[in-house]
Amino acid sequence: MPKTMPPSKAPKVATKASGDSVHVHRTAKVVELVASSSKSFEKAIKNGIADAAATTRGITGAEVEGMSMRCDNGKILEYKVNLKIAFGIERTKAP
Repeated sequence: MPKTMPPSKAPKVATKASGDSVHVHRTAKVVELVASSSKSFEKAIKNGIADAAATTRGITGAEVEGMSMRCDNGKILEYKVNLKIAFGIERTKAP
């Protein structure tokens, strides 16, 4: 007899208005990118998220992996951030 998953471990399912079920727990894809700003690290992060959102749907989170600066004679010219951007994988219903 197959064992059943305890309710706490079972995948969560929601229902669309159409009656189709959709898994709430989704697998995420993560992409890495480098963003920059001449103003600040915060602005570099916002630039990176905005650029990613222009071409990617469903962004669910981001992580700053690193920060660096480009300098000339001790003056900061550019702030750079390495970002990991996470978004849900979209699935289509099988025919």
